[in-house]
Amino acid sequence: MRLILLGPPGAGKGTQAQRLVEKHGIPQLSTGDMLRAAVSAGTDVGKRAKAVMDAGELVSDEIVNAIVAERIDQPDCTNGFILDGYPRTLAQADAVEAMLGERGEKLDATIELVVDDQALIGRIVKRAQDAVAAGQTPRKDDNPEVFEERLREYYKKTAALIGYYHAKGLLRRIDGMSSIDEVTAEIERVLATV
Repeated sequence: MRLILLGPPGAGKGTQAQRLVEKHGIPQLSTGDMLRAAVSAGTDVGKRAKAVMDAGELVSDEIVNAIVAERIDQPDCTNGFILDGYPRTLAQADAVEAMLGERGEKLDATIELVVDDQALIGRIVKRAQDAVAAGQTPRKDDNPEVFEERLREYYKKTAALIGYYHAKGLLRRIDGMSSIDEVTAEIERVLATV
């Protein structure tokens, strides 16, 4: 099963991806996690990505596409994967299609988590508060001002993917404002039909 989870930052893609990993045994490929790992390791790509991420902007297609292409060749992706936070642009969507086509594979579905923007800001603030309460440092992108910039970027660049995947017959829309368990149940209902 090869899936894409779509939705603005804070929509719950990561949470739902983890549940899919547990149930279906396929890896979650979060470009955010992959980029943070590169930043933490201090690689050349990580250093370039860090400056962009710290400004609340999106990393270039070239960097992200290379990271994803390398990752889907790993043995744990043989039976599928969940793309979380990628693709973000039409060019990246075309790159995914090309990557999979080269491997004789295709996407099974793109699931969009539909959410309310103002509620997302509240979720981000709570996520930062929860991190502090747990003795962790909040992610830099959990700052409301940085988050609002990421949200604007999402609507400028990523929202176009909704039409892209709808036209391909791959888009399934789910109410991301429901409880976590309700969203999970709806995703499973959708996956039973693909």
